[in-house]
Amino acid sequence: MSSFTCKTCGKESPESGHLCDPSNAGKLYKCDSCGKQALFKRHLCTPKVTAFKFFCGQCGRGATLEAEVCDPQALED
Repeated sequence: MSSFTCKTCGKESPESGHLCDPSNAGKLYKCDSCGKQALFKRHLCTPKVTAFKFFCGQCGRGATLEAEVCDPQALED
């Protein structure tokens, strides 16, 4: 899934500057951690990843709070 589609050739890109005739193809979210536009609310960026203190023991998803995952395991320093 991308955020922009070229009306001329149909190519998709997360940034409109890479297309000759871009049209918005989907909703973008502004990341609270890095400020960049992202296609998904669960966008992962360096500020978010470095803030992780836990991970889910079942699926491996990272989290900053224990309540954000179903099987919280503490990350080792």
